[in-house]
Amino acid sequence: MLSHEHMMADRPRDDDQTDLLTKSKPKTKRPPLYKVLLLNDDFTPMEFVVHILERFFGLNHAQAFEIMLTVHKKGLAVVGVFSHEIAETKVAQVMDFARRHQHPLQCTMEKEE
Repeated sequence: MLSHEHMMADRPRDDDQTDLLTKSKPKTKRPPLYKVLLLNDDFTPMEFVVHILERFFGLNHAQAFEIMLTVHKKGLAVVGVFSHEIAETKVAQVMDFARRHQHPLQCTMEKEE
């Protein structure tokens, strides 16, 4: 980062610099990110939740177990933060998978503040 600013400072022409700044402006505004949440219920087996976390979120067993316990104790947990499209896909995959196994597991997404 420093070297980049330094290079810009070395440029002799001012208008060049402002041009550079306006060009890179849109890049800094990142698309909003979404948290994917798993909600606790009294019916979905813990092992099933761990399996979902490993399968759809690429977590190892220890990480998945940890999050499953958080869901169990606190009522919900953030499983990951993704772009809108990916978050939506993950929620759909989890919900679909849970339904097919007759579990009432709820997975939702919310915009990260």
